[in-house]
Amino acid sequence: MSDTPRGKLTVRTLTMPADANPNGDIFGGWVVGHMDQAGGIAAVERAKGRVITVSIDAMTFIKPIQVGDVLEVYTELESVGHTSIKIHIEAWAQRIQTYERDKVTNATFTFVHVGKDGRPRAVPAMEQYTGTPANRGTGS
Repeated sequence: MSDTPRGKLTVRTLTMPADANPNGDIFGGWVVGHMDQAGGIAAVERAKGRVITVSIDAMTFIKPIQVGDVLEVYTELESVGHTSIKIHIEAWAQRIQTYERDKVTNATFTFVHVGKDGRPRAVPAMEQYTGTPANRGTGS
């Protein structure tokens, strides 16, 4: 397992007692919710519009998160289909006492780009960027 998160830091939040069981372990569903939120942010940025979560591949929790740890969620674009976007998502815990970072879980989330009517729509092509703002998106 890598000691370095894969992707871009997209969500970072402090864990609190309301997010945990009586032993101080953070609920897995709370972590998944923040992963979905981070993946949605990354997918919206790529789709330039509304997306919905349609699937999550297999997920295994590697280490627990404790109350007081900081949850860090990293995202990386994995692939783009006609209407779908796959985002690789990793959750890491920064330990509040030691500042060490441990990988908690990872998964690939699939999002579908939808219109105002809620129906799937094509993901727009990537803008071509040449490095100068004047040429952005012009294809020149």
